[in-house]
Amino acid sequence: MEVAATKGQIIKGKPVADQISENLIKEVNELVKEGINPKLTIVRVGARGDDLAYERGALKRCQSVGITTEVLELPEDITQEQYVKALEKANEDKNVHGILCFRPLPKQLDEEAAKYVIAPEKDVDCFSPVNAAKVMEGDKSGFPPCTPTAVVEILKHYNVDLKGAKVTVLGRSMVVGKPAAMLLLSENATVTICHSRTKNLSEVTSEADVLVAAVGRAKMVKENFVKEGAVVIDVGINVDENGKLCGDVDTDAVLEKVSMITPVPAGVGSVTTSILAKHVVKACKLQNNK
Repeated sequence: MEVAATKGQIIKGKPVADQISENLIKEVNELVKEGINPKLTIVRVGARGDDLAYERGALKRCQSVGITTEVLELPEDITQEQYVKALEKANEDKNVHGILCFRPLPKQLDEEAAKYVIAPEKDVDCFSPVNAAKVMEGDKSGFPPCTPTAVVEILKHYNVDLKGAKVTVLGRSMVVGKPAAMLLLSENATVTICHSRTKNLSEVTSEADVLVAAVGRAKMVKENFVKEGAVVIDVGINVDENGKLCGDVDTDAVLEKVSMITPVPAGVGSVTTSILAKHVVKACKLQNNK
């Protein structure tokens, strides 16, 4: 694995996001010339703070590359039947190419049932089991979740050689951990998945050339968790004791030890919305046989 000569390089998401956006602007322009306007519909129930923050970023990113957007704001107390109807309406709308459903859904809604409703060809953030299966299969026609895809894009952008590298993913959720492991496997990395029940956790993670932290615990990853010269991708978004945003990694503690690390904020999250936009354009092309 190539390791940067400098220690503690903070690798930001913005240059990665900007490069993706630059390519998307060209692709969208080509489609518009043919009378095709890529469109994303966001389906949001209620108004959770984290949903609204992601929505603002997604709308801004899509608009900056020329993707049309709409938000279906549904009431917090919506019934399952009403939610399914809203989703089916977006499925059937020929002008909508991508659908993003914010999750988790409120308690009265059955997410397990809803994920079978969304049209797989419009499911741009891997809600449908069809797209989850495609991630496992390595089928490139599907849509892997945006955040794990952002992790891989960042590593590629900063020329981290993944072939044969020991990569450890800390976290096993279907949102980040498992799909990230699958995507990294398809880049020929040797992948280990760790979680809260892993024995001697810090010993296992400290053997990794690349550590992806996606466990959802503020500053859990300390100096003893990382190998000298490792590349660390921090996917966590938490709030520390002072009410400030922080990741799963205690950046100050590990900075002198790692070769590269993504910051929180301004790291993985800033690439995620670009991946979302990329998936909308891909979905639009597939639906129009482009």
